[in-house]
Amino acid sequence: GEKLYLEFGGKLLFDYHASRVLPGFDPNVKMKLLQKLSGQIDIILCIYAGDIERKKVRADFGITYDADAMKLIDDLRDWDLEVTAVVITRYTGEPAAKVFKERLERRGIKVHTHEPIQGYPANVDLIVSDEGYGSNAYIETTHPLVVVTAPGPNSGKLSTCLSQLYHDFRSGFASGYAKFE
Repeated sequence: GEKLYLEFGGKLLFDYHASRVLPGFDPNVKMKLLQKLSGQIDIILCIYAGDIERKKVRADFGITYDADAMKLIDDLRDWDLEVTAVVITRYTGEPAAKVFKERLERRGIKVHTHEPIQGYPANVDLIVSDEGYGSNAYIETTHPLVVVTAPGPNSGKLSTCLSQLYHDFRSGFASGYAKFE
């Protein structure tokens, strides 16, 4: 059926940037909101293959994005929230990303890979076609609200949402997209 893909910007937990900038902001407010929606949402976690490969480190916590993704999955579980699937974005067979995918699968987590789309973001005719978004695997979800999040910026959240919208539209569903900041 129809879905709302809700892209969650920023950090889900310990959002100290927001709490520094916004006096009185609860650094865990996003997680508290998601917890209230527990059992009514699917959660998709995106991570860019290049960040895994380059062992990119989060400046704020000093851990790599793949370690942060694992930690985020555990943190969500601690709040009684399960990750429906992980998407490794712009994947071109990076060895470290392949190892990460296998680690997740051993933990029983569904993993999808999305390859880079030629001409992204300028070539709209190609991007919005079966060779573009249509070539990405559709991620099966069971709830009408799908939260799309990531351990860091430029992880492919928007592209993942748009791929899902493309597939839904092709199936006759008028799904929507919104961003939660």
